[in-house]
Amino acid sequence: MKGRRPLVVKGVYVEPGERQRVEVPVGGLPTQTPLTLSVEVVRGATPGPRVWVSAALHGDEVNGVEIVRELLDELDPKKMCGAVIAVPIVNVFGFLNQSRYLPDRRDLNRSFPGHKKGSLAGRLARLFLDEIVSQCTHGIDLHTAAVGRYNFPHVRGALSDPESRRILRAFGAEVIMDSTPPRGSLRQTAAKKKIPMVLFEGGEAMRFDRSVVEVGLAGVRRVLGELGVMEESGLAVPGANHETSTTSWVRARRAGILRVEVESGAYVKKGQRLGTVGDAFDTSAAALKAPFSGIVLSHVTHPLVHQGDAMFHVAKL
Repeated sequence: MKGRRPLVVKGVYVEPGERQRVEVPVGGLPTQTPLTLSVEVVRGATPGPRVWVSAALHGDEVNGVEIVRELLDELDPKKMCGAVIAVPIVNVFGFLNQSRYLPDRRDLNRSFPGHKKGSLAGRLARLFLDEIVSQCTHGIDLHTAAVGRYNFPHVRGALSDPESRRILRAFGAEVIMDSTPPRGSLRQTAAKKKIPMVLFEGGEAMRFDRSVVEVGLAGVRRVLGELGVMEESGLAVPGANHETSTTSWVRARRAGILRVEVESGAYVKKGQRLGTVGDAFDTSAAALKAPFSGIVLSHVTHPLVHQGDAMFHVAKL
């Protein structure tokens, strides 16, 4: 049972009822400035599930950093069972560069399980896997949309796995996307290790969105309460959990200027106009229409688009 094993991060043993900040070396900059992965471990006085909560796997996705900070302010090891291992900034290289990627242009969330002697991304992925993920029974990973897009707050995971389904529903997001994890992702690697996890998506890159932070923080609290790690949050699930396994991107049929008419979070009917792509005078504008009835999960916020660009992500409920 992982909940009863010694909890050790990079040689630092965390006793029951204790919290410890651990700086895990991850290499350095060309200037020889050393960088570390900052980890805070909050271990309850009694055994129980161990949950990692991570953010900024993509260095420009900062909403999760604030969610982790506010969560840590609320955790009291003397009132907990099990443990929370919090890593607010996983991709420290990308975070410093305000970039989704690492300096070698690799995507950390396509580099798992990684390798100790591999690329920079592979080494960081393997370090995170060995020091954090392998010690845990459950995981919560916090994301936002990429640059130039906005994501309606929702969660992704494997509804076919009973334990994953339990924590996905406990999170309380309005939409649960049942999706196959991308190759090389943290979620795919966790699934292979039989570790259920929740992936939260919400907001946009390089911005704190207070409403998204509140949704994410409430969801993390609910999951920890459901698992018995912390006292029940007392937060009711707001509305129904809509489950979906069918989504589609609506793409631009021409280059031009996007004029958005329906934003993320809106419920739409099949054939409803979501926006148009035209020129500066809006002549010969091409309409973008919903492929089916459902909810808009993501929309583009940058108005200049090329033919074939993904404009709206629609989920069938």
